[in-house]
Amino acid sequence: MELKQYPLRAVSEHELNRLDRGAWPATLAPVRQLLDDGLDLAPATVLVGENGSGKSTIIEALALAYGLSAEGGSTGARHSTRASESALAEHLQLIRNAGAARRGYFLRAETMHGFYSYLEANPSMYRPDLAFHEMSHGESFLQLVGDRFKGPGLWILDEPESALSFSGCLALLGMLKDKVATGRSQVVLSTHSPLLAALPGAQILELGPWGYRRREWDELDLVINWQQFLTAPQRYLRHL
Repeated sequence: MELKQYPLRAVSEHELNRLDRGAWPATLAPVRQLLDDGLDLAPATVLVGENGSGKSTIIEALALAYGLSAEGGSTGARHSTRASESALAEHLQLIRNAGAARRGYFLRAETMHGFYSYLEANPSMYRPDLAFHEMSHGESFLQLVGDRFKGPGLWILDEPESALSFSGCLALLGMLKDKVATGRSQVVLSTHSPLLAALPGAQILELGPWGYRRREWDELDLVINWQQFLTAPQRYLRHL
């Protein structure tokens, strides 16, 4: 068997703590499929789908099961404002690759303002922290990735494009590509951005009422819809 150096090989339901399929979030088809069948993870895995499809629910549960905070940060972060996460993480079992890194970081777009305040209130004892609140939203995201995604580990990102311009998405894509290229780091990303979904070599999963399914980039509804809109926006705008 080929030994993998990135952190996680797969995720499955914990056989001693099964989740009632009639309880949320198991009522979401992709979550139910994850529980029923498990999910093999590649060095890079990208989740795409409509709002409410279950992307962030799965991303959040994976981060929690790995030991990361639901509101972002590393395995040492204990930032929490209002608990709103599902119980899914308690029902998951991670299958790790032997000898792989246990470091990780969770970048969650919707909670980063509060997380920056947490970092200000809990400064590092070993090096000066960056002044994230003094940067633009997009600049702070890129600086955080450059400053905190160090060495091998699991890097989980939930819809980071919400803060980024086109060039910012390209910059982030380059950073993530370099992390995966080491063979010792792993990226799991949820996105609505066709640009970020093009992460080289990534396994792309499209989520919806069917559950999740493997797709090539140019097969994604996300990509096809953007291509059609950019070709002829009036075909869409006249229906608004």
